[in-house]
Amino acid sequence: MLVRFIDGLINYHFLQNALISALVIGITCGAVGTFIILRSLSLMGDAISHAVLPGVALSFMLGINLFIGAIVFGLVASFIISFIKENSVIKGDTAIGITFSSFLALGVILIGMANSSTDLFHILFGNILAVQDSDMWLTLGISGLVLGLLGLFFKGLLLTSFDPVLAKTMGIPVSFYHYLLMGILTLVSVTAMQSVGTILIVSMLVTPAATAYLFAKSLKQMLFLASGIGATSSLLGLFLGYSLNMAVGSSIVLTATLFFLLAFLISKRRIFTKEKGLGKNQF
Repeated sequence: MLVRFIDGLINYHFLQNALISALVIGITCGAVGTFIILRSLSLMGDAISHAVLPGVALSFMLGINLFIGAIVFGLVASFIISFIKENSVIKGDTAIGITFSSFLALGVILIGMANSSTDLFHILFGNILAVQDSDMWLTLGISGLVLGLLGLFFKGLLLTSFDPVLAKTMGIPVSFYHYLLMGILTLVSVTAMQSVGTILIVSMLVTPAATAYLFAKSLKQMLFLASGIGATSSLLGLFLGYSLNMAVGSSIVLTATLFFLLAFLISKRRIFTKEKGLGKNQF
Protein backbone atom coordinates (compact mmCIF):
# COMPACT_ATOMS: atom_id res chain seq x y z
CA MET A 1 0.00 0.00 0.00
CA LEU A 2 2.83 2.37 0.87
CA VAL A 3 4.51 1.86 -2.51
CA ARG A 4 1.21 2.54 -4.29
CA PHE A 5 0.67 5.70 -2.24
CA ILE A 6 4.19 7.01 -2.90
CA ASP A 7 3.84 6.19 -6.60
CA GLY A 8 0.56 8.12 -6.63
CA LEU A 9 2.22 11.13 -5.00
CA ILE A 10 4.89 11.13 -7.67
CA ASN A 11 2.58 10.72 -10.65
CA TYR A 12 -0.76 12.26 -9.70
CA HIS A 13 -1.12 16.00 -9.24
CA PHE A 14 -4.49 15.67 -7.46
CA LEU A 15 -2.88 13.53 -4.74
CA GLN A 16 -0.12 16.09 -4.28
CA ASN A 17 -2.75 18.80 -3.81
CA ALA A 18 -4.60 16.58 -1.36
CA LEU A 19 -1.46 15.91 0.69
CA ILE A 20 -0.48 19.58 0.96
CA SER A 21 -4.03 20.65 1.81
CA ALA A 22 -4.47 17.86 4.38
CA LEU A 23 -1.24 18.68 6.20
CA VAL A 24 -1.95 22.42 6.30
CA ILE A 25 -5.52 21.91 7.49
CA GLY A 26 -4.38 19.44 10.16
CA ILE A 27 -1.82 21.91 11.50
CA THR A 28 -4.27 24.82 11.49
CA CYS A 29 -7.14 22.88 13.07
CA GLY A 30 -4.84 21.64 15.82
CA ALA A 31 -3.63 25.14 16.65
CA VAL A 32 -7.08 26.72 16.69
CA GLY A 33 -8.56 23.73 18.50
CA THR A 34 -6.19 24.40 21.40
CA PHE A 35 -8.00 27.65 22.22
CA ILE A 36 -11.38 26.06 21.54
CA ILE A 37 -10.65 23.35 24.12
CA LEU A 38 -9.29 25.76 26.74
CA ARG A 39 -12.31 28.07 26.37
CA SER A 40 -14.79 25.17 26.43
CA LEU A 41 -16.14 26.23 23.03
CA SER A 42 -16.40 22.82 21.40
CA LEU A 43 -20.13 23.33 20.87
CA MET A 44 -19.41 26.69 19.26
CA GLY A 45 -17.06 24.98 16.84
CA ASP A 46 -19.78 22.48 15.99
CA ALA A 47 -22.34 25.25 15.48
CA ILE A 48 -20.15 27.37 13.19
CA SER A 49 -18.99 24.37 11.16
CA HIS A 50 -22.63 23.58 10.39
CA ALA A 51 -23.66 27.21 10.04
CA VAL A 52 -21.49 27.57 6.94
CA LEU A 53 -23.70 25.06 5.12
CA PRO A 54 -26.40 27.53 3.95
CA GLY A 55 -23.65 29.91 2.84
CA VAL A 56 -22.11 27.18 0.72
CA ALA A 57 -25.47 26.27 -0.82
CA LEU A 58 -26.34 29.90 -1.52
CA SER A 59 -22.94 30.54 -3.08
CA PHE A 60 -23.45 27.56 -5.35
CA MET A 61 -26.86 28.87 -6.41
CA LEU A 62 -25.45 32.34 -7.13
CA GLY A 63 -22.43 30.99 -8.96
CA ILE A 64 -19.85 32.60 -6.66
CA ASN A 65 -16.94 31.07 -4.75
CA LEU A 66 -18.18 28.73 -2.03
CA PHE A 67 -15.73 30.16 0.47
CA ILE A 68 -17.36 33.60 0.32
CA GLY A 69 -20.81 32.45 1.40
CA ALA A 70 -19.39 30.07 3.99
CA ILE A 71 -17.32 32.79 5.67
CA VAL A 72 -20.23 35.27 5.72
CA PHE A 73 -22.70 32.80 7.24
CA GLY A 74 -20.14 31.52 9.75
CA LEU A 75 -19.45 35.04 10.99
CA VAL A 76 -23.17 35.85 11.13
CA ALA A 77 -23.83 32.71 13.17
CA SER A 78 -21.07 33.49 15.68
CA PHE A 79 -22.36 37.05 16.07
CA ILE A 80 -25.94 35.86 16.62
CA ILE A 81 -24.88 33.34 19.25
CA SER A 82 -22.78 35.90 21.14
CA PHE A 83 -25.50 38.56 20.87
CA ILE A 84 -28.18 36.28 22.29
CA LYS A 85 -25.90 35.15 25.10
CA GLU A 86 -24.81 38.65 26.09
CA ASN A 87 -28.20 40.38 25.80
CA SER A 88 -30.56 37.91 27.48
CA VAL A 89 -30.80 35.35 30.27
CA ILE A 90 -30.36 32.60 27.67
CA LYS A 91 -27.21 30.58 28.31
CA GLY A 92 -24.55 29.96 25.72
CA ASP A 93 -25.38 26.32 25.00
CA THR A 94 -29.04 27.22 24.42
CA ALA A 95 -28.11 30.04 22.04
CA ILE A 96 -25.82 27.65 20.18
CA GLY A 97 -28.58 25.04 19.92
CA ILE A 98 -31.08 27.53 18.52
CA THR A 99 -28.66 29.01 15.99
CA PHE A 100 -27.12 25.70 15.00
CA SER A 101 -30.44 23.98 14.30
CA SER A 102 -31.92 26.92 12.39
CA PHE A 103 -28.87 27.42 10.17
CA LEU A 104 -28.67 23.68 9.52
CA ALA A 105 -32.36 23.60 8.57
CA LEU A 106 -31.83 26.56 6.25
CA GLY A 107 -28.88 24.78 4.68
CA VAL A 108 -30.94 21.65 4.03
CA ILE A 109 -33.67 23.73 2.34
CA LEU A 110 -31.14 25.57 0.18
CA ILE A 111 -29.47 22.30 -0.79
CA GLY A 112 -32.82 21.06 -2.05
CA MET A 113 -33.32 24.26 -4.02
CA ALA A 114 -29.81 24.09 -5.50
CA ASN A 115 -30.58 20.83 -7.32
CA SER A 116 -26.96 19.71 -7.25
CA SER A 117 -26.51 17.10 -4.54
CA THR A 118 -23.17 15.83 -5.88
CA ASP A 119 -21.04 18.89 -5.22
CA LEU A 120 -22.82 19.76 -1.99
CA PHE A 121 -22.45 16.16 -0.78
CA HIS A 122 -18.71 16.68 -1.00
CA ILE A 123 -19.07 19.81 1.12
CA LEU A 124 -20.97 17.84 3.75
CA PHE A 125 -18.55 14.92 3.97
CA GLY A 126 -15.41 16.22 2.30
CA ASN A 127 -13.57 15.21 -0.87
CA ILE A 128 -9.99 16.28 -0.49
CA LEU A 129 -8.96 14.21 -3.52
CA ALA A 130 -10.92 16.67 -5.65
CA VAL A 131 -9.02 19.76 -4.44
CA GLN A 132 -8.02 21.97 -7.37
CA ASP A 133 -4.94 24.19 -7.52
CA SER A 134 -7.01 27.30 -6.78
CA ASP A 135 -8.60 25.62 -3.75
CA MET A 136 -5.22 24.52 -2.45
CA TRP A 137 -3.73 28.00 -2.74
CA LEU A 138 -6.78 29.51 -1.07
CA THR A 139 -6.46 26.99 1.75
CA LEU A 140 -2.78 27.85 2.13
CA GLY A 141 -3.59 31.57 2.17
CA ILE A 142 -6.37 31.30 4.75
CA SER A 143 -4.34 28.93 6.93
CA GLY A 144 -1.38 31.29 6.80
CA LEU A 145 -3.65 34.17 7.82
CA VAL A 146 -5.08 32.15 10.71
CA LEU A 147 -1.68 31.07 12.03
CA GLY A 148 -0.41 34.63 11.64
CA LEU A 149 -3.33 36.00 13.68
CA LEU A 150 -2.75 33.40 16.40
CA GLY A 151 0.90 34.40 16.61
CA LEU A 152 0.16 38.13 16.55
CA PHE A 153 -2.51 38.01 19.26
CA PHE A 154 -1.12 35.06 21.20
CA LYS A 155 -0.66 36.83 24.54
CA GLY A 156 -4.12 38.35 24.48
CA LEU A 157 -5.74 35.05 23.55
CA LEU A 158 -3.78 33.31 26.28
CA LEU A 159 -4.84 35.69 29.04
CA THR A 160 -8.47 35.94 27.97
CA SER A 161 -8.66 32.15 27.72
CA PHE A 162 -7.49 31.51 31.28
CA ASP A 163 -8.66 34.55 33.22
CA PRO A 164 -11.05 36.85 31.32
CA VAL A 165 -11.91 38.73 34.52
CA LEU A 166 -8.27 39.63 35.17
CA ALA A 167 -7.84 40.50 31.50
CA LYS A 168 -10.79 42.88 31.70
CA THR A 169 -9.41 44.61 34.80
CA MET A 170 -6.12 45.06 32.93
CA GLY A 171 -7.94 46.89 30.17
CA ILE A 172 -7.66 44.08 27.64
CA PRO A 173 -10.65 44.08 25.23
CA VAL A 174 -12.05 40.64 26.07
CA SER A 175 -14.92 40.95 23.59
CA PHE A 176 -12.48 41.75 20.79
CA TYR A 177 -10.52 38.56 21.41
CA HIS A 178 -13.72 36.55 21.63
CA TYR A 179 -14.95 37.75 18.24
CA LEU A 180 -11.43 37.41 16.83
CA LEU A 181 -11.40 33.76 17.81
CA MET A 182 -14.88 33.27 16.35
CA GLY A 183 -13.69 34.80 13.09
CA ILE A 184 -10.64 32.52 13.09
CA LEU A 185 -12.87 29.54 13.85
CA THR A 186 -15.05 30.43 10.87
CA LEU A 187 -12.03 30.65 8.56
CA VAL A 188 -10.77 27.27 9.74
CA SER A 189 -14.19 25.70 9.26
CA VAL A 190 -14.21 26.96 5.69
CA THR A 191 -10.74 25.61 4.90
CA ALA A 192 -11.55 22.20 6.41
CA MET A 193 -14.64 21.75 4.24
CA GLN A 194 -12.63 20.23 1.41
CA SER A 195 -10.91 17.65 3.62
CA VAL A 196 -13.45 16.36 6.13
CA GLY A 197 -16.64 18.27 5.22
CA THR A 198 -18.85 20.42 7.42
CA ILE A 199 -20.18 17.38 9.29
CA LEU A 200 -16.78 16.29 10.65
CA ILE A 201 -14.95 19.62 11.01
CA VAL A 202 -15.56 19.80 14.76
CA SER A 203 -13.71 16.50 15.20
CA MET A 204 -10.54 17.89 13.61
CA LEU A 205 -10.82 21.00 15.75
CA VAL A 206 -11.34 19.17 19.02
CA THR A 207 -9.73 15.72 18.86
CA PRO A 208 -6.06 16.62 18.16
CA ALA A 209 -6.20 19.41 20.75
CA ALA A 210 -7.83 17.11 23.31
CA THR A 211 -5.12 14.52 22.69
CA ALA A 212 -2.41 17.12 23.17
CA TYR A 213 -4.12 18.35 26.36
CA LEU A 214 -3.50 14.95 27.97
CA PHE A 215 0.26 15.42 27.74
CA ALA A 216 1.12 19.12 27.36
CA LYS A 217 2.52 21.10 30.26
CA SER A 218 2.24 24.55 28.67
CA LEU A 219 0.11 26.30 26.11
CA LYS A 220 2.91 26.54 23.58
CA GLN A 221 3.65 22.86 23.99
CA MET A 222 -0.04 22.06 23.54
CA LEU A 223 -0.20 24.21 20.39
CA PHE A 224 2.72 22.46 18.71
CA LEU A 225 1.64 19.01 19.86
CA ALA A 226 -1.96 19.51 18.68
CA SER A 227 -0.76 20.78 15.31
CA GLY A 228 1.58 17.81 14.97
CA ILE A 229 -1.18 15.34 15.83
CA GLY A 230 -3.53 17.07 13.40
CA ALA A 231 -0.96 16.89 10.59
CA THR A 232 -0.10 13.25 11.33
CA SER A 233 -3.78 12.27 11.45
CA SER A 234 -4.33 13.98 8.10
CA LEU A 235 -1.33 12.23 6.52
CA LEU A 236 -2.24 8.76 7.78
CA GLY A 237 -5.94 9.29 7.04
CA LEU A 238 -5.13 10.31 3.48
CA PHE A 239 -2.85 7.29 3.09
CA LEU A 240 -5.48 4.85 4.38
CA GLY A 241 -8.35 6.44 2.49
CA TYR A 242 -6.49 6.47 -0.83
CA SER A 243 -4.93 3.03 -0.44
CA LEU A 244 -8.08 1.25 0.75
CA ASN A 245 -10.49 3.25 -1.42
CA MET A 246 -12.35 4.68 1.58
CA ALA A 247 -13.74 8.13 2.32
CA VAL A 248 -10.61 10.15 3.06
CA GLY A 249 -12.33 12.68 5.34
CA SER A 250 -13.77 9.96 7.54
CA SER A 251 -10.40 8.14 7.55
CA ILE A 252 -8.68 11.31 8.80
CA VAL A 253 -11.21 11.75 11.60
CA LEU A 254 -11.04 8.11 12.69
CA THR A 255 -7.24 8.27 12.69
CA ALA A 256 -7.34 11.31 14.96
CA THR A 257 -9.82 9.51 17.22
CA LEU A 258 -7.53 6.48 17.41
CA PHE A 259 -4.66 8.73 18.52
CA PHE A 260 -6.90 10.16 21.24
CA LEU A 261 -7.93 6.70 22.48
CA LEU A 262 -4.31 5.57 22.65
CA ALA A 263 -3.31 8.76 24.44
CA PHE A 264 -6.23 8.38 26.84
CA LEU A 265 -5.16 4.86 27.76
CA ILE A 266 -1.51 5.71 28.44
CA SER A 267 -1.89 9.20 29.84
CA LYS A 268 -1.60 9.77 33.59
CA ARG A 269 -3.74 12.89 33.33
CA ARG A 270 -7.09 11.28 32.60
CA ILE A 271 -8.36 12.44 35.98
CA PHE A 272 -7.06 15.73 37.29
CA THR A 273 -7.99 18.90 39.10
CA LYS A 274 -7.26 22.42 37.92
CA GLU A 275 -4.10 22.39 40.02
CA LYS A 276 -2.84 19.27 38.22
CA GLY A 277 -4.03 20.28 34.77
CA LEU A 278 -3.01 23.15 32.55
CA GLY A 279 -3.16 26.34 34.55
CA LYS A 280 -2.29 29.92 33.83
CA ASN A 281 0.70 29.79 36.18
CA GLN A 282 2.30 27.26 33.87
CA PHE A 283 2.40 29.69 30.96
